[in-house]
Amino acid sequence: MSRRSGRTEPSAPRHDDPLTELALRASGGDRRSLEQFVALTMDDVHRYCSHLVGPARADDAAQATYLRAIRSLDGFRAESVAKAWLIGVARNTCLDLVRADARRARLRERLDQVAAVEARAVPTSAGHGAVELDDLVLALAPTHREAFVLTQMLGFSYAEAASVLDCPVGTVRSRVSRAREALIASVEARENSSTHRVGR
Repeated sequence: MSRRSGRTEPSAPRHDDPLTELALRASGGDRRSLEQFVALTMDDVHRYCSHLVGPARADDAAQATYLRAIRSLDGFRAESVAKAWLIGVARNTCLDLVRADARRARLRERLDQVAAVEARAVPTSAGHGAVELDDLVLALAPTHREAFVLTQMLGFSYAEAASVLDCPVGTVRSRVSRAREALIASVEARENSSTHRVGR
């Protein structure tokens, strides 16, 4: 208690666990404590990340973990020991990386599907350029176009697209199905039109 002001002066954070005490001090802006905390936990974080995302991604995952943890340190209240908290951050970071990899894989698959549609969209008559898929997509009904772009061109899952569009998953599936039907119909109509012109 301060005799002059009558107020209690804030004391330095204390905790029985040394790592947790370092994290508490780091959350208060103590840079040296932060450096020590990172140095003492780095091996375990890297090992954990290696098991979750593989050795090739472990460095990136560990770096992303510490960036996320440092941004969150000011909210650390030692409700669990710091090492458990940090590994929790690492787990969420690794899961996000895994989900991002899965989205990229789905995107590659969708792009392959889109390329197949584009290949069908090339007119058979000589002297005519390829029909641009973008033009066909723009001609779709807005709700169908949104669902198609999200799931077939940007790689979102149906559940993710439903969350973005604020509608049931079944609605997204229906809209995508109708968009595909409309695209195929448009392609076939253009092919038939080109064939008709050539035969005249």
